Amino acid sequence: MIEISTLPAPKESATLPEFNTETTPLEPTDIRLQPAYSVNEAARLLWLNPSTLRSWVAGRDYPAAGEQRRFRHLIVPPSGGPVSLSFINLVEAHVLSALRRQHKLDLGKIRQALDYLRLEMGSERPLVEHRFETDGIDLFVEHLGHLVAVTAGGQTTMREMISSYLTRIEWGRDGLATRFFPFTRTNMNANDPKMIVVDPVLSFGRPSIRDTGISAEIVAERYQAGESVDLLSSDYGCGRDQIEEAVRCALALAA
Repeated sequence: MIEISTLPAPKESATLPEFNTETTPLEPTDIRLQPAYSVNEAARLLWLNPSTLRSWVAGRDYPAAGEQRRFRHLIVPPSGGPVSLSFINLVEAHVLSALRRQHKLDLGKIRQALDYLRLEMGSERPLVEHRFETDGIDLFVEHLGHLVAVTAGGQTTMREMISSYLTRIEWGRDGLATRFFPFTRTNMNANDPKMIVVDPVLSFGRPSIRDTGISAEIVAERYQAGESVDLLSSDYGCGRDQIEEAVRCALALAA
C-alpha cells in the first residue's frame, strides 16, 4: 500500500520562458476559456467548499437587515448553460483561495483591490497574468493594506503567502496562465511535489502525470483494481514516485 508521506519535489528547470511585457488578449475560442469543470470538480481540485466556489463564480443572495441582498460574483465564468469553470477560472479561484484561507479577508474588499489592479494593469483577469507575480502582488497588497489597515508585518506575510500559491502556476509566452499544479496534500505546502498537472491541452484538463498526459484517475483505478505500483510504473514508463503521486492525488480528490 502507498504510504501517505511527503515526497521530495522534482528539480525544476533553470530555464524560464520569456514573457511579453504586455499580455496577449485571449481569443474567445482559446481552450483556456472553455467550460471544462463543474463547480464540484473544481472545488475538489482546489480543496474548497463547493458552495463557497459557487458563490465566487455565480454570486448568491443573502438576507441582511430584513431584506435580500445580492453578492456579485468575483470570477466571470463561461456564459451559457449550467455554471461551470474554465481553466482560467480555476487558476483565478486558486489565487483567491489563498487570500481567504490564510487571512479571511472580506470578499468585498478583495473585489475593490482587484478593481484597482484592473485599473492599474489594464487587465480584466490580473490573477492569471505573469505580471501579477511581479508588480501585481505589490500593488494588490498595498491597496488592500489601505482598505483593511493590515500591519506592515501582515503585508509581508500576505505577499509571501500569495507568492507561494503562485509557484503552483506556469505562464506561457503570452504572459497568461497555461498550466496549474494542484495541491495533493491537505497541508497545501508550496513545496509539495509538482508531479501532477492540470493542463487544458492534456487529458481534457483533468489531473495527469506531468509532461506525459497520463490520467491520474486512470492510474488510480488500476491501482485500486489490484495492480501494483511496480507494474503501473513499468506499463507507463514512469517512476514509482510519479505513480504514487497520481494515486494519492486521484484518491484525495475522490474523497
